[in-house]
Amino acid sequence: MPPPSSGSGTTTRARLWLVGALAILAFAANSLLARAALGDGAIGPGAYAAIRLGAGALVLAPLWRSASIRRDGAAGLFLATYAIAFSFAYVTLGAASGALILFATVQGVMVALGLARGEKVRASALVGVLVALAGVGWLLAPGVGAVDARAALVMGIAGLGWGLYSLVCHKGEGEAAAATAGAFAVAAVAALPLFLLGERMSVNGALLAAVSGAVTSGLGYVAWRMVAPRMSLTGVAGVQLLTPAAAGLLAWPLLGEVPGTRLTLAGLVILGGVALAMRAPLSQLKR
Repeated sequence: MPPPSSGSGTTTRARLWLVGALAILAFAANSLLARAALGDGAIGPGAYAAIRLGAGALVLAPLWRSASIRRDGAAGLFLATYAIAFSFAYVTLGAASGALILFATVQGVMVALGLARGEKVRASALVGVLVALAGVGWLLAPGVGAVDARAALVMGIAGLGWGLYSLVCHKGEGEAAAATAGAFAVAAVAALPLFLLGERMSVNGALLAAVSGAVTSGLGYVAWRMVAPRMSLTGVAGVQLLTPAAAGLLAWPLLGEVPGTRLTLAGLVILGGVALAMRAPLSQLKR
């Protein structure tokens, strides 16, 4: 038999990058859709989160048979924590500032879990996280361009949920689509009580939440779970780092959210800190 062609490996890598790029666009779109719906008060944050998770679960319903509560239960609870906190935070935060806080927190979660497991983490990782947190602190400091501290704290909770969800995904347990379907089913059930809040819900707001859930969350997260297990945690963090930049660039023409001087400079500090942290051997966590 002839040796396997090197072209097949190149094709596989190209597909991996393509799926990863689609996942990042989906992540950025989630921030934009949330701001479009919540910033204008078209829907309440609780209803938005519940519809988003419900739509994601429904679009993946054909895969429920292959899901496992034992395997996907924890991921579903982490996903619900992320989605609910994400919605409440974006009532106040802009698309770019919210994404920056979210993914700075995600990076901190990954490094903190590495330390908690007793694994060696280089000083550059700790310095990078501290630099990123300093950038977040700058966003929160009083003055022109400051972001709401309470909303930032809630987005930090969302980052914790997403960081834990990403780590569960990174284990690569189960087929990607089925595992995502199971997680969404659990998360959707957990979010049902939010409808009891009796929040305002316009047709436009519900539609934006449904698109976010069915397309940029449900299908987008399937793409992410296909990619994440094939990357080191350093790679996972690096790819996700592109999300705040994409959200910020798209929020300007689509939502009219012009980045101010503080947001621009603090964003560079945060992204620089996360990039520095990525240089640490976080791939040690892949076990």
